[in-house]
Amino acid sequence: MSTTLSHAGVGTMNRGTQHALIASVVVTFVLYQVPYGHEIGRPLVWLSTLAHELGHGITALLVGGRFGKLVMYADASGVAWTSASGAWREGLVAAGGLVGPAVVAALCFLAGRSDKGARFGLSLASAFLLVAAVAWVRNPFGIAFVTGLSLVLAMGAYRLPPAGSRFFVVFLGVQLSLSVFARSDYLFTPTARTAEGVMASDVAKMAEVLWLPYWFWGAACGAFSLVVLVFGLWVSLSGADTSASGRR
Repeated sequence: MSTTLSHAGVGTMNRGTQHALIASVVVTFVLYQVPYGHEIGRPLVWLSTLAHELGHGITALLVGGRFGKLVMYADASGVAWTSASGAWREGLVAAGGLVGPAVVAALCFLAGRSDKGARFGLSLASAFLLVAAVAWVRNPFGIAFVTGLSLVLAMGAYRLPPAGSRFFVVFLGVQLSLSVFARSDYLFTPTARTAEGVMASDVAKMAEVLWLPYWFWGAACGAFSLVVLVFGLWVSLSGADTSASGRR
Protein backbone atom coordinates (compact mmCIF):
# COMPACT_ATOMS: atom_id res chain seq x y z
CA MET A 1 0.00 0.00 0.00
CA SER A 2 2.71 2.50 0.96
CA THR A 3 4.66 1.77 -2.22
CA THR A 4 1.59 2.35 -4.38
CA LEU A 5 0.76 5.65 -2.72
CA SER A 6 4.32 6.86 -3.04
CA HIS A 7 4.40 6.01 -6.71
CA ALA A 8 1.10 7.79 -7.36
CA GLY A 9 1.91 10.94 -5.43
CA VAL A 10 5.54 11.67 -6.26
CA GLY A 11 7.28 12.20 -9.55
CA THR A 12 4.24 11.52 -11.75
CA MET A 13 2.47 13.74 -14.24
CA ASN A 14 -1.15 14.74 -13.76
CA ARG A 15 -2.34 13.46 -17.12
CA GLY A 16 -5.78 15.05 -16.94
CA THR A 17 -4.34 18.52 -16.46
CA GLN A 18 -1.68 17.88 -19.08
CA HIS A 19 -4.30 16.92 -21.67
CA ALA A 20 -6.47 19.92 -20.77
CA LEU A 21 -3.45 22.23 -21.06
CA ILE A 22 -2.44 20.87 -24.46
CA ALA A 23 -5.99 21.11 -25.75
CA SER A 24 -6.26 24.70 -24.46
CA VAL A 25 -3.07 25.74 -26.23
CA VAL A 26 -4.21 24.12 -29.49
CA VAL A 27 -7.64 25.77 -29.34
CA THR A 28 -6.01 29.12 -28.58
CA PHE A 29 -3.68 28.79 -31.57
CA VAL A 30 -6.52 27.84 -33.90
CA LEU A 31 -8.73 30.64 -32.58
CA TYR A 32 -6.28 33.33 -33.58
CA GLN A 33 -5.62 31.79 -37.01
CA VAL A 34 -9.18 31.60 -38.27
CA PRO A 35 -10.90 34.60 -39.92
CA TYR A 36 -12.24 37.04 -37.33
CA GLY A 37 -10.47 35.04 -34.62
CA HIS A 38 -9.29 38.17 -32.85
CA GLU A 39 -12.83 39.53 -32.77
CA ILE A 40 -14.16 36.21 -31.48
CA GLY A 41 -11.47 36.20 -28.80
CA ARG A 42 -12.20 39.77 -27.70
CA PRO A 43 -14.01 38.65 -24.52
CA LEU A 44 -10.79 36.92 -23.47
CA VAL A 45 -9.03 40.30 -23.56
CA TRP A 46 -11.85 41.76 -21.47
CA LEU A 47 -11.26 38.90 -19.04
CA SER A 48 -7.67 40.03 -18.46
CA THR A 49 -8.85 43.63 -17.97
CA LEU A 50 -11.34 42.45 -15.36
CA ALA A 51 -8.65 40.42 -13.54
CA HIS A 52 -6.40 43.49 -13.59
CA GLU A 53 -8.96 45.90 -12.16
CA LEU A 54 -10.27 43.44 -9.59
CA GLY A 55 -6.64 42.86 -8.59
CA HIS A 56 -6.42 46.52 -7.61
CA GLY A 57 -9.69 46.43 -5.70
CA ILE A 58 -9.19 43.18 -3.81
CA THR A 59 -5.66 44.20 -2.85
CA ALA A 60 -7.02 47.46 -1.47
CA LEU A 61 -9.45 45.53 0.71
CA LEU A 62 -6.72 43.13 1.87
CA VAL A 63 -4.50 45.98 3.08
CA GLY A 64 -7.36 47.65 4.92
CA GLY A 65 -8.25 50.17 2.24
CA ARG A 66 -11.42 50.85 0.26
CA PHE A 67 -12.63 49.53 -3.09
CA GLY A 68 -15.00 52.21 -4.36
CA LYS A 69 -16.02 51.16 -7.85
CA LEU A 70 -14.85 49.61 -11.11
CA VAL A 71 -15.59 50.43 -14.73
CA MET A 72 -14.46 48.64 -17.89
CA TYR A 73 -15.00 49.39 -21.56
CA ALA A 74 -15.24 47.60 -24.89
CA ASP A 75 -11.79 48.90 -25.89
CA ALA A 76 -10.37 46.67 -23.08
CA SER A 77 -9.51 49.60 -20.83
CA GLY A 78 -10.73 49.91 -17.28
CA VAL A 79 -10.33 51.86 -14.07
CA ALA A 80 -10.70 50.83 -10.42
CA TRP A 81 -11.26 53.53 -7.81
CA THR A 82 -9.46 52.54 -4.61
CA SER A 83 -7.97 54.18 -1.56
CA ALA A 84 -5.37 53.03 0.96
CA SER A 85 -3.47 54.72 3.76
CA GLY A 86 0.32 54.70 3.64
CA ALA A 87 2.90 54.55 0.87
CA TRP A 88 3.52 50.81 0.97
CA ARG A 89 -0.23 50.09 0.93
CA GLU A 90 -0.70 52.37 -2.08
CA GLY A 91 2.19 50.61 -3.78
CA LEU A 92 0.71 47.18 -3.13
CA VAL A 93 -2.67 48.28 -4.51
CA ALA A 94 -1.01 49.52 -7.69
CA ALA A 95 0.91 46.24 -8.01
CA GLY A 96 -2.22 44.19 -7.35
CA GLY A 97 -3.61 44.97 -10.77
CA LEU A 98 -0.37 44.19 -12.55
CA VAL A 99 -0.02 40.74 -11.02
CA GLY A 100 -3.76 40.02 -10.85
CA PRO A 101 -4.04 38.12 -14.17
CA ALA A 102 -1.08 35.88 -13.27
CA VAL A 103 -2.50 35.09 -9.83
CA VAL A 104 -5.91 34.21 -11.29
CA ALA A 105 -4.24 32.11 -14.01
CA ALA A 106 -2.32 30.16 -11.37
CA LEU A 107 -5.55 29.57 -9.44
CA CYS A 108 -7.17 28.29 -12.64
CA PHE A 109 -4.33 25.81 -13.15
CA LEU A 110 -4.61 24.64 -9.55
CA ALA A 111 -8.38 24.20 -9.89
CA GLY A 112 -7.77 22.19 -13.05
CA ARG A 113 -5.89 19.48 -11.15
CA SER A 114 -9.12 17.50 -10.79
CA ASP A 115 -12.68 17.40 -12.09
CA LYS A 116 -14.09 18.34 -8.69
CA GLY A 117 -11.58 21.16 -8.33
CA ALA A 118 -12.54 22.55 -11.73
CA ARG A 119 -16.26 22.52 -10.90
CA PHE A 120 -15.65 24.10 -7.51
CA GLY A 121 -13.36 26.76 -8.97
CA LEU A 122 -15.84 27.71 -11.70
CA SER A 123 -18.72 27.82 -9.18
CA LEU A 124 -16.76 29.97 -6.75
CA ALA A 125 -15.64 32.37 -9.50
CA SER A 126 -19.23 32.65 -10.78
CA ALA A 127 -20.55 33.55 -7.33
CA PHE A 128 -17.73 36.04 -6.74
CA LEU A 129 -18.40 37.82 -10.04
CA LEU A 130 -22.08 38.21 -9.18
CA VAL A 131 -21.05 39.87 -5.92
CA ALA A 132 -18.55 42.06 -7.79
CA ALA A 133 -21.19 43.14 -10.32
CA VAL A 134 -23.49 44.29 -7.53
CA ALA A 135 -20.89 45.73 -5.18
CA TRP A 136 -18.37 47.46 -7.42
CA VAL A 137 -19.06 47.50 -11.18
CA ARG A 138 -20.65 50.79 -12.11
CA ASN A 139 -21.04 51.14 -15.90
CA PRO A 140 -23.42 49.34 -18.30
CA PHE A 141 -20.78 47.54 -20.35
CA GLY A 142 -18.95 46.37 -17.24
CA ILE A 143 -22.14 45.11 -15.60
CA ALA A 144 -23.19 43.27 -18.76
CA PHE A 145 -19.79 41.61 -19.19
CA VAL A 146 -19.29 40.63 -15.55
CA THR A 147 -22.79 39.20 -15.11
CA GLY A 148 -22.57 37.44 -18.47
CA LEU A 149 -19.21 35.93 -17.54
CA SER A 150 -20.66 34.79 -14.22
CA LEU A 151 -23.44 32.93 -16.03
CA VAL A 152 -20.98 31.34 -18.47
CA LEU A 153 -18.81 30.12 -15.60
CA ALA A 154 -21.86 28.68 -13.83
CA MET A 155 -22.83 26.82 -17.00
CA GLY A 156 -19.29 25.53 -17.29
CA ALA A 157 -19.50 24.20 -13.74
CA TYR A 158 -22.92 22.55 -13.93
CA ARG A 159 -23.68 21.87 -17.59
CA LEU A 160 -20.39 20.61 -18.99
CA PRO A 161 -19.18 17.05 -18.40
CA PRO A 162 -16.30 16.72 -15.89
CA ALA A 163 -13.62 16.75 -18.59
CA GLY A 164 -15.29 19.80 -20.17
CA SER A 165 -15.24 21.76 -16.91
CA ARG A 166 -11.60 20.89 -16.47
CA PHE A 167 -10.73 22.01 -19.99
CA PHE A 168 -12.68 25.24 -19.50
CA VAL A 169 -10.90 26.30 -16.32
CA VAL A 170 -7.46 25.46 -17.74
CA PHE A 171 -8.34 27.29 -20.97
CA LEU A 172 -9.11 30.42 -18.94
CA GLY A 173 -5.77 30.02 -17.17
CA VAL A 174 -3.96 29.85 -20.51
CA GLN A 175 -5.68 33.03 -21.74
CA LEU A 176 -4.77 34.96 -18.61
CA SER A 177 -1.20 33.68 -18.83
CA LEU A 178 -0.92 34.92 -22.40
CA SER A 179 -2.29 38.31 -21.38
CA VAL A 180 0.57 38.70 -18.89
CA PHE A 181 3.01 38.69 -21.82
CA ALA A 182 0.81 40.22 -24.54
CA ARG A 183 0.24 43.31 -22.41
CA SER A 184 3.66 43.40 -20.79
CA ASP A 185 4.48 46.74 -22.45
CA TYR A 186 2.23 48.35 -19.85
CA LEU A 187 4.81 47.38 -17.22
CA PHE A 188 7.29 49.84 -18.71
CA THR A 189 5.30 52.95 -19.50
CA PRO A 190 4.66 55.95 -17.24
CA THR A 191 1.19 56.67 -18.64
CA ALA A 192 -1.99 54.72 -19.38
CA ARG A 193 -4.59 55.55 -22.01
CA THR A 194 -8.12 54.57 -21.05
CA ALA A 195 -11.65 55.57 -21.99
CA GLU A 196 -11.44 57.83 -18.92
CA GLY A 197 -8.46 59.68 -20.46
CA VAL A 198 -4.68 59.62 -20.04
CA MET A 199 -3.49 58.99 -16.51
CA ALA A 200 -0.42 57.79 -14.63
CA SER A 201 0.28 54.09 -15.11
CA ASP A 202 0.35 51.66 -12.21
CA VAL A 203 4.15 51.47 -12.24
CA ALA A 204 4.34 55.28 -12.25
CA LYS A 205 2.11 55.31 -9.16
CA MET A 206 4.40 52.78 -7.51
CA ALA A 207 7.44 54.90 -8.35
CA GLU A 208 5.73 57.96 -6.86
CA VAL A 209 5.09 56.35 -3.47
CA LEU A 210 7.97 53.87 -3.29
CA TRP A 211 10.78 56.06 -4.74
CA LEU A 212 12.49 53.65 -7.15
CA PRO A 213 11.96 54.26 -10.91
CA TYR A 214 8.84 52.92 -12.66
CA TRP A 215 10.80 50.51 -14.84
CA PHE A 216 12.18 48.81 -11.73
CA TRP A 217 8.68 48.15 -10.44
CA GLY A 218 7.59 46.99 -13.87
CA ALA A 219 10.40 44.46 -13.95
CA ALA A 220 9.63 43.37 -10.39
CA CYS A 221 5.92 42.83 -11.12
CA GLY A 222 6.75 41.01 -14.35
CA ALA A 223 9.17 38.69 -12.55
CA PHE A 224 6.66 38.03 -9.78
CA SER A 225 3.96 37.21 -12.34
CA LEU A 226 6.27 34.76 -14.09
CA VAL A 227 7.15 33.02 -10.80
CA VAL A 228 3.45 32.71 -9.89
CA LEU A 229 2.61 31.23 -13.29
CA VAL A 230 5.46 28.72 -13.18
CA PHE A 231 4.53 27.68 -9.64
CA GLY A 232 0.87 27.25 -10.57
CA LEU A 233 1.72 25.14 -13.61
CA TRP A 234 4.24 23.04 -11.71
CA VAL A 235 1.85 22.24 -8.89
CA SER A 236 -1.08 21.54 -11.22
CA LEU A 237 0.91 19.18 -13.43
CA SER A 238 2.66 17.29 -10.63
CA GLY A 239 1.13 14.48 -8.61
CA ALA A 240 -1.51 11.90 -9.31
CA ASP A 241 -4.69 12.63 -11.26
CA THR A 242 -7.55 12.34 -8.77
CA SER A 243 -10.34 12.86 -11.31
CA ALA A 244 -12.66 10.11 -12.46
CA SER A 245 -10.94 9.92 -15.83
CA GLY A 246 -7.54 9.66 -14.13
CA ARG A 247 -8.38 6.77 -11.78
CA ARG A 248 -7.22 3.30 -12.55
